[in-house]
Amino acid sequence: MHDIRYIRENPEAFDAALKRRGVQGASVPILEADTLNRAVLSALQKAQADSNAIAKQIGHAMAQGDVGTANRLKAEAQALKNAPSAADQSEKDLTDLLAALPNLPVADVPDGADESGNIVVHTRGTIPAFDFSPREHADFGPALGLDFESAQAVAGARFAYLRGQIARLSRALGQFMIDVQTNEFDAQEVSPPLLVRDDAMFGTAQLPKFADDLFKTTDGRWLISTSEVSLTNLVREKILTEGELPLRFAALTPCFRMEAGAAGRDTRGLIRQHQFDKVEMVSITTPDQSDAEHERMTQAAETILDRLKLPYRRMLLCAGDMGFSAKKTYDLEVWLPGQALYREISSCSNCGDFQARRMNARYKLVGEKGTKPKNEFVHTLNGSALAVGRTLVAVMENYQQTDGSVVVPDVLIPYMGGLTKLVPAS
Repeated sequence: MHDIRYIRENPEAFDAALKRRGVQGASVPILEADTLNRAVLSALQKAQADSNAIAKQIGHAMAQGDVGTANRLKAEAQALKNAPSAADQSEKDLTDLLAALPNLPVADVPDGADESGNIVVHTRGTIPAFDFSPREHADFGPALGLDFESAQAVAGARFAYLRGQIARLSRALGQFMIDVQTNEFDAQEVSPPLLVRDDAMFGTAQLPKFADDLFKTTDGRWLISTSEVSLTNLVREKILTEGELPLRFAALTPCFRMEAGAAGRDTRGLIRQHQFDKVEMVSITTPDQSDAEHERMTQAAETILDRLKLPYRRMLLCAGDMGFSAKKTYDLEVWLPGQALYREISSCSNCGDFQARRMNARYKLVGEKGTKPKNEFVHTLNGSALAVGRTLVAVMENYQQTDGSVVVPDVLIPYMGGLTKLVPAS
């Protein structure tokens, strides 16, 4: 959500920033709605004052036995009761306009309309050399326990059974990832709700814009598309102390996405599923620390790839390719030999106070001695460390052998009970 005071004072800068995200002239309808809302609120305040005065006049008229005057005043009082509903509507109209707009990119975010405008920050790891033609995971995975056929019969497209040794490798990856975040990067492990209310989805900006990409239950709740929703909303409607910050959370959860905007893309394999596991990181911090926290969070995600010895690159996303809530985003893209491409495996974003305004999440800022503390909005950040299914794909393809087996990365062997290789069924 945007600060209406900033828009009033800086309409041209606001429009220029949103233009970088493909939104034109947003300030005009917002300022018109804001002017109307302030006029309606002023009228409401007057109506409330008039209503109080009329109530006294009615009492006086009744005491004097002047029924006619009392009835006329009651009719006037009844008419004034419409003012609150008008104020509610004008405020909702303004909020709806603000809620529909993406966050503003910061200055060092490059211009660009799509992924072609993204910039490589650095590339790490060594792309493996094979003495055979490497295959995609969907081609050799079924012999290791990937079962797409049974999942199709039970749940439909974009689902998979992971069976036997491949299921164990997936579990090992998730456990390794959450252990790194909690043991080495100061994150509190959380097991959050997978079903949330409208307000939680609105708070992290999944609603209203992305409703078509979400699963909704018959009782009106939503299955989380990422545990960012549950974790970030831990601070909704709260006033924290500056000393409590930063807060860092991590969760390993299933995630659920309709993938409505990705029809026809990545229909084979595990790259784009309706249900997948992911380790999510969320940080809640002060404005002056959020940039450093963003770098720290991205390094925490990179640590997983480094330990797994997977080749990857960090991308700085351009304004047109960032997520709705982000003011700056780094994507990590892992090398997949079967496709001979880098593919996204993590996205780490600094959202500034954009989500905090939607959640009314604040902290008490203590100034110089003798000054009164004031409440400021926190900054929120989120990132994947990592998407388990895509990491499984990366391990399978980068560690594949000519006979269809997959070598287990050294760091995962303790999580695999000493197993060093996945062997295809004969």
